[in-house]
Amino acid sequence: MEMETVETPEDLLAKQHRKEKKDLQAKIQSMKNAVPKNDKKRRKQMTEEIAKLEADLNQKHEEELKHLKSANDTKEKEVVNGVETLKIEDGEQDESKQPKVTKAQKRRDKKAAQEKEREDRIAEAEVQNLQGVRHQEGLKLAQKLAQQQLQIKEVSSDGHCMYRAIEDQLAQQSQIGSNMSVIELRSRTAEYMRSHVDDFLPFLTNPNTGDIYTTDEFEKYCSEVENTAAWGGQLELRALTQILHKPIEVIQADSPTIKIGEEYESKPITLVYMHHAYGLGEHYNSVERLKDPANVEDS
Repeated sequence: MEMETVETPEDLLAKQHRKEKKDLQAKIQSMKNAVPKNDKKRRKQMTEEIAKLEADLNQKHEEELKHLKSANDTKEKEVVNGVETLKIEDGEQDESKQPKVTKAQKRRDKKAAQEKEREDRIAEAEVQNLQGVRHQEGLKLAQKLAQQQLQIKEVSSDGHCMYRAIEDQLAQQSQIGSNMSVIELRSRTAEYMRSHVDDFLPFLTNPNTGDIYTTDEFEKYCSEVENTAAWGGQLELRALTQILHKPIEVIQADSPTIKIGEEYESKPITLVYMHHAYGLGEHYNSVERLKDPANVEDS
């Protein structure tokens, strides 16, 4: 009869570490498969995320090994009168002799643990996003844009994204007005809305009462358009078509393209509207001519 092999704590920990490394490699391979090779920016982000995941796992394994070694070093078994007892090192006999952890140190340790947990959640969320709705939305948009030989050109997600995207489009077209800044675009939009109240006021309602904005509420709305990072929408786009004398088209992943200002025949300003971009949710981006994937890989 064969004797049953008893696994030591070291064996069990080594087995656990091998499994965790194997699971991480599978996750990394899934991440690589989810990002197109010609998307340099996202592949760079992915590489950074992978490096962080690997570093975190290595640090976790090192800490677990140190903890196990420490436990083995400080506790030894001995037999007294035929009875197996636990021998405790002198350092453990009197806890009162151990240096006390200050409240400030406890707060720092707690804060560090919370920050580590937050970073882990962000990293995990990013992995999920690569396979989730954000990634799927990006693929659909890329396919739609490719039909027009276009691709997304990202702008900052700081509340000014719609105006930044329009600023970029005007600069690309290099026509009159192409030097208009975000500040000027916001100012001109608020000015136009104030001077055409009847075209905009009926579409603005108080979210609490459902009533159409009062004159004061409308002025506050226009002031926020002009002076804050308030997000822009279709009302502001309607004003901008009149200001720029250009049509504006907004491409979405799962909805038909929105076209505003079709009465103008000049080259349209093209924006991309994303429902699941970044942690903020909705976001506008600009577009640019589609680059040759071979050139992107070589650059």
